[in-house]
Amino acid sequence: MDNYAAPARPIVEAMTQAALAQPARTVAFQGAPGANSHVAAIEAFPDGLPLPCFDFADALEAVKSGKADRAIIPIENSLHGRVADIHFLLPESGLVIIGEHFLAIRHALMTTGTRDELVEVMSHPQALGQCRHWLRAHGLRPIAYADTAGAAARVAEMADPSVAALAPARAAELYGLKLLSEDVSDGEHNMTRFVVLARGGQPPVGDGPWMTSLIFEVKNIPAALYKAMGGFATNGVNMTKLESYQRGSSFAATEFYCDVVGKPGEPAFDRAIEELGFHSKWVRVLGTYRQARDRG
Repeated sequence: MDNYAAPARPIVEAMTQAALAQPARTVAFQGAPGANSHVAAIEAFPDGLPLPCFDFADALEAVKSGKADRAIIPIENSLHGRVADIHFLLPESGLVIIGEHFLAIRHALMTTGTRDELVEVMSHPQALGQCRHWLRAHGLRPIAYADTAGAAARVAEMADPSVAALAPARAAELYGLKLLSEDVSDGEHNMTRFVVLARGGQPPVGDGPWMTSLIFEVKNIPAALYKAMGGFATNGVNMTKLESYQRGSSFAATEFYCDVVGKPGEPAFDRAIEELGFHSKWVRVLGTYRQARDRG
């Protein structure tokens, strides 16, 4: 609780008590009340009880321990790329992806002073990155903070008119700040994709379309990735995302995160995954879930 700025603590405490009383309805999210993840939790689960957690690890732990039924975590943004290192966090947590949600991002500029007094703007590094050209054009210096709404609470606590926060507009109301602008961004189509995580997944039944997320490590031989991807091409399986990352400091082996259209049990999907496994050291499925947005 002490990690949050003072104006956020009573709100966090009230939300936490309400959520812990009904864990079956609880949705953990990273950030202070009013953050984009809070907005996503409300949109995705209108009947849920959002549980604020200071960082991603805390949100996943809330689900692992049974304090929350699920967590909603941002994974990528249309303007600034990767948000959470889900390929590191998820395998270690033992949780599975059971859904996804897309949230249109509208950053608001809020402060205790006036526009003429502003020198610095505080927010999550992702938000600052999504608005970096706007900030530069207005001569404002970015200051990184743990999350957007947390930055708003901190600005309210500081009461320094030279510092503003970038956060959802609701955060200004929660923390008593003045709204200077309600739509700050470097692009008109600023969208963040969230994934929903739970302790156990249900077999995918009913109508799709379906998405499966997985991670794998290719063998350390020439053309390993090319060969591993061949099964998707020959079987007509659409891969919508492929992202490489390094684990540890050896730089000797590359692991990959990918999203694939389809689900286990579909013949073309199963053949593609079988060929991927033949050319990889290991393959791990992170979850199969209904698409929230068509990838066609």
